[in-house]
Amino acid sequence: MTGTTVDRRRIDTTAAAVWRGGDRIAVERVAVPPLGPADVLVRVRLATVCGSDRHTVNGRRRQPCPSILGHEAVGEIVAVGHAGRRDVDGRNLHPGQRVIWSITLPCQTCDRCLAGVTAKCRTVRKAGHEALDSGWALSGSYAEYVFLPSNLAIAVVDDDLSDAVAAPAACATATVMAVIDRAGPLTGRRVIVVGVGMLGLSAVAAAASAGASAVTAVDPSAERRLLARRFGATDEAASAHDVDSCDVLLEFSGSSTALQAGLAALDGQGVAVLAGSVAPDATIALDPEHVVRRQLSIFGVHNYEPRHLSMALSFLRATHDRFPWAELVARPRPLAEVASLLVGSPGPSPRYSVAP
Repeated sequence: MTGTTVDRRRIDTTAAAVWRGGDRIAVERVAVPPLGPADVLVRVRLATVCGSDRHTVNGRRRQPCPSILGHEAVGEIVAVGHAGRRDVDGRNLHPGQRVIWSITLPCQTCDRCLAGVTAKCRTVRKAGHEALDSGWALSGSYAEYVFLPSNLAIAVVDDDLSDAVAAPAACATATVMAVIDRAGPLTGRRVIVVGVGMLGLSAVAAAASAGASAVTAVDPSAERRLLARRFGATDEAASAHDVDSCDVLLEFSGSSTALQAGLAALDGQGVAVLAGSVAPDATIALDPEHVVRRQLSIFGVHNYEPRHLSMALSFLRATHDRFPWAELVARPRPLAEVASLLVGSPGPSPRYSVAP
């Protein structure tokens, strides 16, 4: 899929939904900075609304303010710096390509980056999380255009994926790929997925595709559990208390109560991967004897590595005929309505979207 090349010299400002604290979100004009040698300017085609942005607006998580929110999107390249740029798979980038991009912008020089853990770079900056007066003001995707600095991982989206399927790959699907990576081989394993919102549904599909012997979707919402069946769940439960035993726990709810019950269900040499606890909640009790005698492994995943962007797109391409991915994203609304999606109760869809 290609688009019209845009004359970069004519793009000096962009419309953007600027968050100024609380429920104050309004469309403003924001300056578009000049491109450095390997920077990329992208026109946002579709931005999906991640729950973490709603948490920011309602005060559950902190971030610089004012800022432009949004970190889950697909866009079309309109300009590339004179030195050129390649995506995570080594493909040259050029105007007209559809792309997704990483949440994290690492320094590439600290000990963590050099060890391959760029997601936890010591000076990491994040798309849609930077202050309006910072060096990366145009980082959020609730805008007509977004600026992608040279160290930010970018992945080209092939023609067989629609915008609605590709946009969530930049956060939800890539994060799930990191979770599955951490969980290890799932073939023949009994998996429970706690919390089947967008990430949980993606994890259900990933576990089913990876050869799990059983995949149980755990969520208090009967509607979500029914939807999980369409994404490969073989069983369902309203609570992890109702699950007798499992080999792998994938936790996306962020609920300490649900996590406590899920950990209790882990069988010998079980593996738990926690990804949903990204906002404060109650502490849990962990019995060390239980961990030792059952030889349990407990991991946390926050953000993802560049390879997971490529893995996410490959996974979606491989499963787009099997699972109804596009149905998870509601019809897009204009940029002027993004406030209603962040502040109000937009409805039951796993992902709402904006077409700037």
